[in-house]
Amino acid sequence: MLGACVDSVLAGFTAHKGRGVNSGRLPTAIVQTTVGPVRVYDSNTAGPCVVFVPDGPNVIEHYEALFALLTPRLRVVCFDMPGFGFSPPQRNYEHSLVQGANAVLGVLDAVGVECATLAFSCANGFYAMRAARLAPSRVTSLVLAQTPSLTAMRAWTDRVIPWPIRVPVVGQVFVWTLRKRIAHGWYDVALPKGADSGPYRDTARRALVDGACNCLAGVVQGLARERVDAVAGLALPCIMVWGPQDRSHRYTDPGSLHDCIPGAEIVAFDECGHFPDLESPVRYAEILFAHLARHARD
Repeated sequence: MLGACVDSVLAGFTAHKGRGVNSGRLPTAIVQTTVGPVRVYDSNTAGPCVVFVPDGPNVIEHYEALFALLTPRLRVVCFDMPGFGFSPPQRNYEHSLVQGANAVLGVLDAVGVECATLAFSCANGFYAMRAARLAPSRVTSLVLAQTPSLTAMRAWTDRVIPWPIRVPVVGQVFVWTLRKRIAHGWYDVALPKGADSGPYRDTARRALVDGACNCLAGVVQGLARERVDAVAGLALPCIMVWGPQDRSHRYTDPGSLHDCIPGAEIVAFDECGHFPDLESPVRYAEILFAHLARHARD
């Protein structure tokens, strides 16, 4: 709980010093959920609803090109999870699976969506799985990216995340102090060698300057407290897109997702890294449309 309090205080300080969300790009609004205020983009277009969550330090603005491909046929909702982007964490928000799932369900309530496909990536995929378990009638299917099993994710944490980040309070201060450097360096590892990281970095840097938060330590510590069977044995339709050029996941087995969702389909985007949905948006959109054609509810 102390780590959560520190994250909230630091995020509040950053927001106070920042300039606020830039206007004139994707229109967003702040909605209230049971776990705190959340920043949401809602296309309000016709079609099945798909909900996205950026994988920090990415923010909603990173999805502008992808959403332009999707909104002619889908209703697209995207929100910053509490503790990321412009959704400040409350002092009791510890990034537990239940709290994350309640953020998802709270956004669905706020935008008036009865059921949706959740298109989440990396650690956020576990919050999508938990939401599906808590409210199966509201989650039509999952479209994941770069989400292995929770056991495999913990092994990834041990390999990739520096030990201070895993320590409550120490980790929160460490990440906040180095938040711009961490965001800048992450794209070197996450994207394929030789890829142009400039647009990713520029958008993330602009958000951080404007007061966005990136509570990486909170997520790492929150997921470390969870039982691995909390997201095991799900039976809903699921497809996961995997980018093998993501050097942070060099030793991660994408097939480990079957520990959580035995029937999940896994598709490799061989040329992509950690963000296959953003790196190859046209191919991703085609897969998403095909998945919804098979599984969208009337």
